[in-house]
Amino acid sequence: MGIGKLLIVTGITILIIGILFYLMEKVNLFHLPGDIVIKRKNITIFIPVTSMIIISIILTVIFNVLFRR
Repeated sequence: MGIGKLLIVTGITILIIGILFYLMEKVNLFHLPGDIVIKRKNITIFIPVTSMIIISIILTVIFNVLFRR
């Protein structure tokens, strides 16, 4: 694969991931039990542990179905 195709595929992948994150935020998916939220006076830290595990499982299934040989 040439560098041009690689850049296009990488860009499309980042775009799709960005759209998915935007849509999941609208559905409130990132506030599951197990997600860590630390709120202080002027800072909020959010670590979506459970959400990332679920997304990882979904992507693993999708990629295994799409790229199975």
